[in-house]
Amino acid sequence: MRVVYIVTLLFFSSLCFSITFAQTASPDKPKLVIGIVVDQMRQEYLYKYQDRYVEDGFKRLMGEGYLMKNGHYNYIPTYTGPGHASIYSGATPSTHGIIGNNWYVRKLGKSIYCAGDSTVTHLGGTDKNGKISPRNLLTTTITDELRFASNKRSKVVGIAIKDRGAALPAGHLGDAYWFDKYTGDFMTSTYYHEILPEWVKAFNQRKLAEKYLEKSWEPLFPIDTYKQSIADDNSFEGLFIGRETTSFPYDLPSLKKDNDGLGLISTTPFGNTLTFDMAYAALEGEQLGKRGETDFLAISFSSPDYIGHKFGPSSAEVEDNYLRLDREMAEFLKYLDREIGKGEYLIFLTADHGVADIITYMESEKVPTGNLDTRFVLTQIRGFTQQQFGEGNWIQNFSNEQIFLNRELIQEKGLSLEEVQNKIAAFVLRFDGIKEAHTGTAMQRQEYNFGRRNLLQMGYNHKASGDVLLIYEPAWLSNSYRGTTHGTGYTYDTHVPIIFYGWNIPHGESVRYATITDIAPTLAMLLKTRLPNGATGQPIFEIFEK
Repeated sequence: MRVVYIVTLLFFSSLCFSITFAQTASPDKPKLVIGIVVDQMRQEYLYKYQDRYVEDGFKRLMGEGYLMKNGHYNYIPTYTGPGHASIYSGATPSTHGIIGNNWYVRKLGKSIYCAGDSTVTHLGGTDKNGKISPRNLLTTTITDELRFASNKRSKVVGIAIKDRGAALPAGHLGDAYWFDKYTGDFMTSTYYHEILPEWVKAFNQRKLAEKYLEKSWEPLFPIDTYKQSIADDNSFEGLFIGRETTSFPYDLPSLKKDNDGLGLISTTPFGNTLTFDMAYAALEGEQLGKRGETDFLAISFSSPDYIGHKFGPSSAEVEDNYLRLDREMAEFLKYLDREIGKGEYLIFLTADHGVADIITYMESEKVPTGNLDTRFVLTQIRGFTQQQFGEGNWIQNFSNEQIFLNRELIQEKGLSLEEVQNKIAAFVLRFDGIKEAHTGTAMQRQEYNFGRRNLLQMGYNHKASGDVLLIYEPAWLSNSYRGTTHGTGYTYDTHVPIIFYGWNIPHGESVRYATITDIAPTLAMLLKTRLPNGATGQPIFEIFEK
């Protein structure tokens, strides 16, 4: 009798185990992938404001997902265009070719825009914001590879206020929609469609940007409770035109006319709200995640960058932005649970770069810092080159901390390009604020495996980059008086969140050094697609150790 009971119990236990396993087993692929890029989000913001985050927003992503706490950009320069391109291609600018938001092109004698394309025009919006496509991106993206893997049955949609934040993540094969500040509409270009989709037209008819700018931006909590921020009214932060103080509240209707019209929404948390609204419309309009294929929604939140540039990372405005974004993120996750199914969608969250502290604030705290007057430096370089090499316009361009030389003049004079580069690199080191200067010739001839030279090299494109590349001292910025910026290889610009959450993602965290270029290869392994064709990153192996 005991033997029969044991056998029966074992059989019943096995049956229960089988049923439980069948109920929790994941499908072969997620229904939907959501890529979230928070423009200018430092990694520290996950913790700095954590006490007032709700349980279902950032805390949920961190608590139930996998967090790489030591995630970094592995190249210079840390700008928005290169950041989005690197996240989605798994490569650095040296390979994917997006070496800045704008960069100088010698053969054209002018700068080009990273997402600019003169061969296309606008659909919706205005022509001023319509000449946009991913054609300057030289590699495929993980979104492209998902489309290829499904023979284009998977849908890919990129959404952002910034056109580059939508176009580069959507890749060459997806659809992209961005905000037009002149009309308040979301728009696209003829690269993507012949006519604007009906769901986008319907969304634009709601005139949400205008409605949000009828509000006042007031702090979510009493201002004296913003303990993680410096005094609300101070002399460090940028001012809206028409304002004499930097303190809450901001009467948006009265500020709109003199502060970029409908574009003002970008520098408020309502820009995030508008982006979420468009994301919901895309999910419903395209039926993403509900068609039997793995779809991809790439969302970039641009407003944190606009707010951060103007007010700086220690401001109450930045704190308020993240407290609001956290609550909207919680509602978004609840929506996905309800419409797609918890455990059936995959999210990654990261940022396209960090940000430096405001110089004058750092000075007030006795931290070494400074402001480099690049116009003065350029004047001095021009004088030096004429003294050394004779009359002539030896400097064609100085941008993105790179000096472009007049190579035709150098050749005409019978000079060595390398020698001219070396002399200028040595000369600029006399200026306070310039820590290092490296030549393009050195970048091409030698391989650097660590340190700032490696970061420069990973951002250096043999065909497109400059002749002399500068690195500033830590905490130094150029031509900055109020507000702040980013672009360096220092940790305040490179250290960003990397979180994976949802379908087939274990809970955990790691302090291992990881790079932003590891995101796309990780997605490729999870989605069983090819790696993007220029990818240099590696999968985050901790996610696969189950």
